[in-house]
Amino acid sequence: MLSNFNNSLELLEVAQKELLYQKLLTQVKKDFEMANIGLEFKMDIKPDQLKGILHEKLYFLILEKFEEYLNLLYVVDISENTIKKIEAVDAVDVSAEVCFLLLKREFQKVWFKHKYGT
Repeated sequence: MLSNFNNSLELLEVAQKELLYQKLLTQVKKDFEMANIGLEFKMDIKPDQLKGILHEKLYFLILEKFEEYLNLLYVVDISENTIKKIEAVDAVDVSAEVCFLLLKREFQKVWFKHKYGT
């Protein structure tokens, strides 16, 4: 079920309840690989750890490798308009918001594949 999540952890909890968490992890790994960005985590990672790793990686990309960051947004399919709506002013807050947007989009992909069998 897709709904309006309030934060990343809430989204990840719903993914677990719907038994889609492993597929979400696979989708995140796949899209990072497609963007040629290394992201290492084990498939038994806990939701709060995943959120932390993603937040840290996005923070690094925003500050140090902005072109790769933009490429990742393209691969994941997060629109420029959505990014422009982020009201945060520092890189820590921006990366937290982008982490949430990334997880929402990845969950959406997984949910639709599960629901409609594509």
